[in-house]
Amino acid sequence: MGRDGLMAREVGPDGGASVPVSGQALRTESRTLLEERDAWTVLASIHGLGPVTFGSLLRRFGSGRGILSVARRRGGRAALTARAGPKGEQEVTRISADLAARIVEHAARGDDVLEAVSREGLIVVTLEDAAFPARLLAIEMPPHVLFVKGDPAVLSSPSAVAVVGTRRPSDYGRRVAARIAGSLARQGTTVVSGLAVGIDGAAHAACVAEHRPTLAVLGGGHRHLFPLAHRRLADAIVDSGGAVVSELPPDASPTRGTFPRRNRLISGLADATVVVEAAAQSGALITASWALEQGRPCFLVPGAIDSPTVAGSLAFLRAYPEAARIVAGVPELLEDLGLAPAHADAGEPVRATPAERASKAPTASRESVLSHLGGSERAVAEALVAGRSTADELVATTELPIASVLGVLTLLEMRGLAVAAYGRYRPAGLLASS
Repeated sequence: MGRDGLMAREVGPDGGASVPVSGQALRTESRTLLEERDAWTVLASIHGLGPVTFGSLLRRFGSGRGILSVARRRGGRAALTARAGPKGEQEVTRISADLAARIVEHAARGDDVLEAVSREGLIVVTLEDAAFPARLLAIEMPPHVLFVKGDPAVLSSPSAVAVVGTRRPSDYGRRVAARIAGSLARQGTTVVSGLAVGIDGAAHAACVAEHRPTLAVLGGGHRHLFPLAHRRLADAIVDSGGAVVSELPPDASPTRGTFPRRNRLISGLADATVVVEAAAQSGALITASWALEQGRPCFLVPGAIDSPTVAGSLAFLRAYPEAARIVAGVPELLEDLGLAPAHADAGEPVRATPAERASKAPTASRESVLSHLGGSERAVAEALVAGRSTADELVATTELPIASVLGVLTLLEMRGLAVAAYGRYRPAGLLASS
């Protein structure tokens, strides 16, 4: 499949436009979005180009296409490492000569990078796409690009809970992980985990057995799926309507440093994190720490005080008595999460799932939200809906002073109608609904 075939599936019919336009304009805008997504895909494959530097380059050159355009020119390496601009302008991170050389190299062979993504059958979701999960936008330094195999809609499930734990669990731990994951899946909640052997695998397998979607987050690229023993499980996850996702390009090998990055995505993609068993040095405790740092609830299954498989869990509960909660039972956990028990006893109140609560709640249209905004707020909001994402674009579209635009953006963010990441803005909440 060519790169156009891969990317065309990800571009909506109107490219995000909110007003009627001609067919030629639609094709032009869709092509622009496709080319920008391709550029971000190429840049995301460059070793050493992390979120902070990526965001800095976007601010400096305006777009991913702009970065690659500079890299392809004569003297591109020098241009990338040059001082950003006159003193007093927004500070931009300086990049090393080695990183600049890698950007120039990848710019020259961008088609090879896109072909590798296509061969793996991956869907690319960038931070600027409507399909990018809102939960990740809320964490510090979200990834600019996600490589997804399966259904990208799973990334934004109405309800999602991470279930993680040790790679060397007890039989009891495996059973508990499967019970928790299966119960969550039956309530329509997507279970997020890391596809590792042990607790992660038990949680994913329980969801597959229920024929419900689950989300696996990799610590490396899709070509280096780890562990290999879970390749069939990964295929079953996709076949069951779930997805396997990584922020790393297909050719990236998993390393000791990539798994903590993976763990921040596991907790970031979930409303809450449940740790089933974690030894003293378990990576699941990193996921639990990320959850607390991201402001998400964290639950830990207790165990025998002399069991090494829960030594880390017990230490975590002792270290964070006000933040971490004990799992007292599966029905109790579901209640604490605001989910209904799968088999409630007669007379026991049954709580609606988040999706059910949302379906019964009164709704408002985007138009009604816009109609209640003041003049400046509405102008900025309409520009956001139309796809303008930077402060400069919003100033040019609305013809408002930069101070007014920034003030309005702050108000919209406080009301949950806009979100920002790396100096770019997008509509959120009811403003993002069609």
